[in-house]
Amino acid sequence: MARICCGPLHTFALLTSVLILVHKDKNVSFAFSPSAEWQHSSNISYRSIPFRKNLSNNVNVSADPRTHTSLVSDQCGIAVESRIDCGRDRSLSRADCEGRGCCYVPLPQSGLGGPPWCFYPVRYPGYKMGPLLPTEKGQRATLARSEPSYLPRDIPTLQLDVMPETLGRLHLTLKDPASPRYEVPFVTSQSRGHKDIQNPLYDVDFQPDPFGFIVRRKSNGRVLLNTTIGPLLFADQYLQLSTSMASSAISGLGEHYTPITLDLNWSSVSLWNRDMAPHRSANLYGSHPFFLVQEGDGQAHGVFLLNSNAMEVFLQPAPALTWVTVGGILDFYIFLGPSPQSVVQQYHEVIGYPMMPPYWSLGFHLCRWGYTSTNITRTVVQLMRQAKIPLDVQWNDLDYADQRRVFTFDPQRFGDLPQMVEEFHQLGMKYVLILDPGISSASPPGSYKPFDDGLKRGVFIKNSTGQILIGKVWPGPTAFPDFTNPTTQDWWMDCIRVFHSKVPVDGLWIDMNEPSNFVQGSVDGCPDSDLEKPPYTPGVIGGQLNSGTLCVSAQQYLSNHYNLHNLYGLTEAIATHRALLKVKSTRPFVLSRSSFPGLGRFSAHWTGDVRSDWEQLRFSIPGVLLFGLYGIPLVGADVCGFGGDTTEELCVRWTQLGAFYPFMRNHNDRPNAPQEPYVFSQQAQDAMRTAITLRYSLLPFLYTLFHHTHSSSSTVARPLFLEFPTDPNCQSIDRQFLWGSSLLISPVLEEGAVQVTAYLPPGTWYSLHNGEAYCSKGQCILFPAPLDTINVHVREGSIIPQQVPALTTTASRRNPFTLIVALSVGNWAKGELFWDDGESLDTFEHGHYSYVLFFAQESYVVSKPVKLNGSLDGLVLGEVRVFGVQASPTAVWANGQKVHDFSYSPDTKVLTVPGLDSPMTAMITVQWS
Repeated sequence: MARICCGPLHTFALLTSVLILVHKDKNVSFAFSPSAEWQHSSNISYRSIPFRKNLSNNVNVSADPRTHTSLVSDQCGIAVESRIDCGRDRSLSRADCEGRGCCYVPLPQSGLGGPPWCFYPVRYPGYKMGPLLPTEKGQRATLARSEPSYLPRDIPTLQLDVMPETLGRLHLTLKDPASPRYEVPFVTSQSRGHKDIQNPLYDVDFQPDPFGFIVRRKSNGRVLLNTTIGPLLFADQYLQLSTSMASSAISGLGEHYTPITLDLNWSSVSLWNRDMAPHRSANLYGSHPFFLVQEGDGQAHGVFLLNSNAMEVFLQPAPALTWVTVGGILDFYIFLGPSPQSVVQQYHEVIGYPMMPPYWSLGFHLCRWGYTSTNITRTVVQLMRQAKIPLDVQWNDLDYADQRRVFTFDPQRFGDLPQMVEEFHQLGMKYVLILDPGISSASPPGSYKPFDDGLKRGVFIKNSTGQILIGKVWPGPTAFPDFTNPTTQDWWMDCIRVFHSKVPVDGLWIDMNEPSNFVQGSVDGCPDSDLEKPPYTPGVIGGQLNSGTLCVSAQQYLSNHYNLHNLYGLTEAIATHRALLKVKSTRPFVLSRSSFPGLGRFSAHWTGDVRSDWEQLRFSIPGVLLFGLYGIPLVGADVCGFGGDTTEELCVRWTQLGAFYPFMRNHNDRPNAPQEPYVFSQQAQDAMRTAITLRYSLLPFLYTLFHHTHSSSSTVARPLFLEFPTDPNCQSIDRQFLWGSSLLISPVLEEGAVQVTAYLPPGTWYSLHNGEAYCSKGQCILFPAPLDTINVHVREGSIIPQQVPALTTTASRRNPFTLIVALSVGNWAKGELFWDDGESLDTFEHGHYSYVLFFAQESYVVSKPVKLNGSLDGLVLGEVRVFGVQASPTAVWANGQKVHDFSYSPDTKVLTVPGLDSPMTAMITVQWS
């Protein structure tokens, strides 16, 4: 029996906001006469805001009591938690600090990483804003400095563009009008300025001198962003902007090894793509300069800084944050929600909705670096099938390649690779292999066509002197394709086409694409330049931008690598996706390690070289959930871990959790003990088989969730706060998660545990296993969790379509469906099924799909097709299970015919109606009395 856990629930203080007092300054006048259209449509006001120290929620007008208040001017009387560091670029002495016009107030017992001793005063000189004038997309103003800042190559004049794009989205840019600077290409859809916006969710006010802006939620006046708390700095290689925050519950700014909400205790995160196994305080494989803020009352907003340069974001307990980036422009998108889910949808409207994955990619994948021949790879598949454990996709790591050169296969160990792939296809399986971007440059001329042809076509990244940059990766000396070059994209397609004609792979795994480099910069080193050694370097692993990657002064088609580095994996994914489209003419499957906003339109992602330990098992959940926010829903961690030896218990628990990753792959490193499911005890195999077959039974539901994320950008694996934004207990939960709105997954995450404490939001939740109901008022419940069990609960009011599982999705897609009907307290439920052939292109866009609605009311369940295209032909509904039927039925009918072999459990109150065998293409009604 379940029991309520003892002890108080974790609660969260609801932060309140202080309204900004804005009034007209009689001493300031502006020559601004907007058109009548803009007077009525724009909610952007140009008003002088007399600077007040309570403009931000957390600014204290009194001096820090630990300082000598009599010696501190009023300009330095800033609460410690609200100090904005004046020395981000370097350490400053008192004389250096005061020479910048900043406050120097040491704190006792303050070490590195705490509050700054040198910080900006409340009114620090900066840019002065001219009048806002109407433009086609919004309004524009000029910002000018009367004196240069302390930064080298300061930019004295800026252009501010304010573009209200939708009711809930504001676009704001700051750039140099005199000299065009690098701007991120091909990430966003075309921005749409709408002059007819009548009632946006936001108000914007500007402080003209020194420049700053404040964004407030119109409905309640809450200050969401207030950049007047610190100066705007804009130099050639140093851009900085600070803002107060409406709440401390902030999620995003990946990719990092963090919980679902960020630590604001004087922490920082650096965004610079790096080949780095997940661990704390490190920049990892991807960069996602987007964050979502839970405001504490169920509302939320988000901010996206579209900038691909190296970046560091400083977080402090005010709450406040400071962006610092080393190039480009400041290009902000602000999303007003107001719900957390709508913030995510608004963000995805900018970066593009995720691709629709092929159905088979939702099955179980198996890989190891160490399957050193086709015979070994075949044996793995045979043993999985003998153990009757579902497997859809077999992979090979770099073992297959001749001398580790991509687009080749070893003639001895993998000489019959094409035949092996066809054998897998005959079993209804798919095959994927790794494709690193590094192209071997050491082969004798004429012996390696990818390099020879690429050399002729000029596809490789060049160093600052115009020669091909040579690094070192697995094959040795290596050249790196420049995927921003259209010629490179065509060459890459040709390479994939030629290889696919020999080895008909079903998808490609693009790894090492940060890009990773085993030497610093290049084999010849890097020049001594401002690009390689900028005035400020974010806190990246290795301390230099070229550490573990290319010289950032390297030249690419669109710009230098300094600007394009974080986009490398995205550009490779675009090129690979495009090539597979041409070669296969079915939905491409690409898996990329490196990521940037927009990757989800082209590729899946996995969380890299995780270790086989319990901490990494736990941290994989926020990793997966955050990538859903970033628009890359097809994501997972390597089941059982990649590095180090797993244990049987850890591998079982990881398989149970991995069964609910949107992307499920077991992947292992060469030196480690084997971790395929069949190598463990029979008890462990049974537990793993149960978890994987449960996943396969739920694939129709999961596939429907992916349809919704593709068509409307709802999330697949979902943090609880997204679904229950008004429940403060859900704000930081990342040991449980949801599939869509209906399934709650509560895995075991501790060694030796045979119980799990799960939080159930208010409402009725049913055990997916047996239909037992739990009526929660919003509380923790302790559930049994023996080694063969993962707790999954169905939310009341949901109908979950399932299918009888098989060893592959090819087989399971032909099996009968089952409906799980979880009745609400009011005896209703609803659900849906999206179904197509699982692999054709743009089926939703072209209408080539079937759609079935399910609903239950009082004492009946109906399956109603609302669109049919032939994809459901021959498929049947075999069984209906209804949870929450309060009394034993005396009779059951299916489509008017009496059913004799139904069953009812008075203990769990579950009605089971088997043997229906009713076509899914017809309307089906199951009724009881």
